[in-house]
Amino acid sequence: MDSYITASAIKNLREKKGITQLQLAEQIGVSDKTVSKWETAKGLPDISLIEPLAKALGVSVMELMSGEYIVNRNISCNMLRSKFYMCPVCGNIIHSSGESLVSCCGITLPPLEAEECDADHAVTVEAVEDEHFITVYHPMEKDHFITFIAYVTGDRCQFVKLYPEGNAQTRLSLRGRGHLYICCNRHGLMKCKL
Repeated sequence: MDSYITASAIKNLREKKGITQLQLAEQIGVSDKTVSKWETAKGLPDISLIEPLAKALGVSVMELMSGEYIVNRNISCNMLRSKFYMCPVCGNIIHSSGESLVSCCGITLPPLEAEECDADHAVTVEAVEDEHFITVYHPMEKDHFITFIAYVTGDRCQFVKLYPEGNAQTRLSLRGRGHLYICCNRHGLMKCKL
């Protein structure tokens, strides 16, 4: 992980859970003085207590490590609230249908922020049979390329991974209104309405 549990994280998560230091201590088998030491930064939980502590606080281990309680309010699962994450270490691309805490290669990943498509990342969409042929006019070199193209509507996400020295194009079934996302390894995530 890129950080260890902080005193404020334990205290904030415990208070959000609505339990006392004594109640937390009893759930994980330590004294309330131990919990107090954790919350005042005079000590740290042993690694063997991380999972029981997260369970007692009602959060995932990742939420405990970040100190953030993640609530995905996307109850109706509107895919237009999709988030994309990319690992800077391995290049893994992760999609979620709403708020989430994502980690890869020991790093907590922030969601990619989408900007509007610009002239350097021009997109054309042509109808071909029952699909649409999408082309991004962009170099596809080893050090500068489009990593993926995704089309997101209210009920689905179509995702195509691209590789250097290939073509920045794909065929997708465009049904309904939505957003076309393209991700450049240098300039980040961009979107345009379709």
